[in-house]
Amino acid sequence: MIVINPTIEEKVVLAAICLPGQSLEKINEYLDELAFLAETAGATTTKKFIQKLDHPDHNFFIGSGKVKEIAEYAVLVDASTVIFDDELSPAQIRNLEAELKMKIVDRTGLILDIFASRAQTAQAKTQVELAQMQYLYPRLKGLWTHLERQRGGIGMRGPGEKEIETDRRVVKDKIALLKEQLRKLDSQSQTMRKTRGEFIRVALVGYTNVGKSTIMNVISKADILAENKLFATLDTTVRKVVIDNVPFLLSDTVGFIRKLPHNLIESFKTTLDEARESDIILHVVDASHEQFHEQIDVVNTTLTELGVIDVPVIMVFNKMDAYKEKYFDKFLPEEVKDELLEEFKKNLSKSFKHNCVFISATKKEHLDEFRRILVMTVQDMYYKRYPYRASYY
Repeated sequence: MIVINPTIEEKVVLAAICLPGQSLEKINEYLDELAFLAETAGATTTKKFIQKLDHPDHNFFIGSGKVKEIAEYAVLVDASTVIFDDELSPAQIRNLEAELKMKIVDRTGLILDIFASRAQTAQAKTQVELAQMQYLYPRLKGLWTHLERQRGGIGMRGPGEKEIETDRRVVKDKIALLKEQLRKLDSQSQTMRKTRGEFIRVALVGYTNVGKSTIMNVISKADILAENKLFATLDTTVRKVVIDNVPFLLSDTVGFIRKLPHNLIESFKTTLDEARESDIILHVVDASHEQFHEQIDVVNTTLTELGVIDVPVIMVFNKMDAYKEKYFDKFLPEEVKDELLEEFKKNLSKSFKHNCVFISATKKEHLDEFRRILVMTVQDMYYKRYPYRASYY
């Protein structure tokens, strides 16, 4: 596995198109997220290129004039990679590489690269490798003719370095082998879930980097990696939690993201089974993010794709401290801040049919209310599922 040399700064430029009906403001927000993904992968973004088009160019995705503009700029700043905020066709990647003489990475390739660097367990590594192989399979033709594999960097991690993997037949066999390995690992995971007894299962879900792992640590007193990077953790962590003598299992799942590659969703279905088989969903939201409504929609859409329906949900609006710091003038009287905050909470509570709680996991604000609602929901679930045991809780 080739890893970015930390002593060498990889400079990248970002590219996107603005189609009819889309606003430049929205595209810029998308590119901000792409820049965060690039930073997570270990690169520095030097510039963002946006082009208004009626439809993607068949040959280059962007127009030929924009390709030349990027080429001229890349020479000036010594950028080595162009990252596109959409999935490119194999032909588009080949054409861009031939024209720009640079490494071309699309959004799917970038996310797969981050997953490859973050996978720790055998199951996660197998899931990522399968997704990468399925992504690379239609792109094998001429894949190595434009690239120097030894230079490493974004898009160069994980499977694919071996010469034998340029053979379509061998890659197809590798995919079949990985699927069989994953099937065995899935069987082991299912067996583990069956041994957990009759505990109510609670799953933390949410957009990536909303604070799920921090909440997991606060509630379960676990020691899970929590950092300000996308997809900081891939492997599902399950902990037994007891609050007010009420036991339940709490799991932290991989974060979702806009345009999450389909291959990853397919490969990670076993990991996401924790969400699918849960009795209660804690949908964590970054209240301070400008696009948190859109992020909520992304998570809900992904859950629907996974078949998670008719499961009780608690909306956990996290990072309320960051929300107040970001949107409230520091000279605003405290009583006015309180009024505005209550109005914000009231409007959100009206918007969702689920229970809503507003907390700051890092500052440990309003966690008592959160625990109270969580325990009450778990108790109700025990009563409905195991009425003969309800008196125990």
